[in-house]
Amino acid sequence: MSEATFTFRVDEALKSEFSNAAKSRDRSAAQLLRDFMRDFVRQQQEAAEHDAWFRRQVQVGLDSANAGNLIPSAEVEAKFASKRAATLRRLEPSAK
Repeated sequence: MSEATFTFRVDEALKSEFSNAAKSRDRSAAQLLRDFMRDFVRQQQEAAEHDAWFRRQVQVGLDSANAGNLIPSAEVEAKFASKRAATLRRLEPSAK
């Protein structure tokens, strides 16, 4: 992999504090900056992948609804009322 120089301005006090903090971790400031850059790029890629996945899932739902694959709200309410009742029964203290 070819290397390139990345130059930017930073307050002298911040540069000094950052260099000292890096040394306390047995790292150079440049090593830490490269690590931070890699982490940032990875986070951006993961966010973009998640966004693409989420958009696909939403589209699947929309396509399904548009095709008429719907569940009546009364059926959903009844199913979850039953689940809530079962959960409440499990949470009730046992009669001994």
